[in-house]
Amino acid sequence: MPTLTKLYSMKEVSQHNTKDDCWIVIDGKVYDVSTYLDDHPGGDDVILATTGKDATDEFEDAGHSKDAKELMETMCIGELDTDASASAEPETQPTGYPEKLMTLTKQYWAVPAAIVGISVVVGILYLRKK
Repeated sequence: MPTLTKLYSMKEVSQHNTKDDCWIVIDGKVYDVSTYLDDHPGGDDVILATTGKDATDEFEDAGHSKDAKELMETMCIGELDTDASASAEPETQPTGYPEKLMTLTKQYWAVPAAIVGISVVVGILYLRKK
C-alpha cells in the first residue's frame, strides 16, 4: 500500500541536527521539533541529544503521556524510508577499519608499556624502603 507522507532517509534526517533545524525519528516517523524545543517540559537539551537520530528508545523510556503523543503528531513531517536506511548502512561503515585499528595499536603501544614500567619501578622502590 503506498504511503501518503514524504519519505526521508536517515542520512537526510541526520543533516537536521541543530537547535534551529531539529528533526528526530520516533517509531519510523520523522518529526520536525525545531519550534517545540523551548516548550519541551524536560528542556531542549533532552531533545537536542537525540536530534538527527532515531529517538524511539529515549522517547519510550521517558514515559510520555497521551497528550504528548497527540502533540507530537502535529510535528510529523513524514516517515523514515527503511529501504534507504538499509542501503545506507554499509556506507557508514568505515573502510579499512581493522587496518586503522592495527595501525593505532602499533602507534600507541608505548603508553601502556610506560604505565607498566613506571608501576614496576614504583613497586620496587616501595619494597626497598620496607
